[in-house]
Amino acid sequence: MALLPLEEKMTSEDRLTFVVPGDAPPQIQRSPHLDRLSARGEVVLYTDRPASMADQIERVREADVILNTRSSVRWPAEALEGLPKLRLIATCSIGTDNIDLEAAGRLGVAVSNQPGRTAGVVAEHIVALMFATAKRAAFQTAEMKAGRWTKMENVLLRGKTMGVVGTGSVGAEVARLAQALGMHVIAWTFHPTPQRASDLGVTFVELDDLLRQADVVSLHVRLTDDSAGMLGARELRLMKQGALIVNAGRGELVDTAALVEALESGHLAGAGLDVFDTEPLPPDHPLLACRQVVLTPHVADATPEGADLLNEGVVDNVLSFLDGNPRNLAT
Repeated sequence: MALLPLEEKMTSEDRLTFVVPGDAPPQIQRSPHLDRLSARGEVVLYTDRPASMADQIERVREADVILNTRSSVRWPAEALEGLPKLRLIATCSIGTDNIDLEAAGRLGVAVSNQPGRTAGVVAEHIVALMFATAKRAAFQTAEMKAGRWTKMENVLLRGKTMGVVGTGSVGAEVARLAQALGMHVIAWTFHPTPQRASDLGVTFVELDDLLRQADVVSLHVRLTDDSAGMLGARELRLMKQGALIVNAGRGELVDTAALVEALESGHLAGAGLDVFDTEPLPPDHPLLACRQVVLTPHVADATPEGADLLNEGVVDNVLSFLDGNPRNLAT
């Protein structure tokens, strides 16, 4: 897709319109980085979530650029087709699975994301989920609050095998941290190379072999048609008795019903999850009835440092696009 500087298409009297369609929970609304856009046009920011798709489309009808700060604000083809002025969606995220990229390309709408920008922040959260799951933190806390002094064996991580599924920026950082903890790391990726294995200090294996060998499986692939449901009932059964699973990638990577069954049967010893097949998680979601889970509400990069990195990055991407040097374009 050929991209001209957006301002070349406008007269000197025109002003660009930048819209943040639903900044809830707060991500960018108090960020000084937004001020860098004021010289280029008007910034319209909504601090609540759209009430409906119709409301969402109405909010951005005059937008030249959307700053999408929440993955829960989705852009299917039918929404994009109603926005003839739109030229760019810039996301405060690594993932773009909430945007129909094929439709965006067909309509001449560029999409920019931020691959790897908060890898260190996210990896720290993933390791925290692993520790909390291995040490039964959520379960023991709930037991003590209920007045019970329940003894249960924890899981020692040092010397165990970590299976890293997906070795992009986040997966690579998780592998490094696991090695620093004294864990042996094996990995799987769609496109393994000897050079990548050497750079990471890991051994690439087939996915089934990783599942059979790993004491902890951590998921880091992006959500695509190829990766959706990649861990189903068959794959979970391949995992070791008493293994742990950690997912801060996307909830749809794992078959939720199969995961619940593997946890409730005792085949898996626990799961640390930051992402879910439905977000926000409804109060009757079956995962909430599982005792050996540690759950966080899609907040792996939700630190002040992480938010600032993403806010800076989304504005950088917008300004680069306006200047005719688009970067981090998703395909």
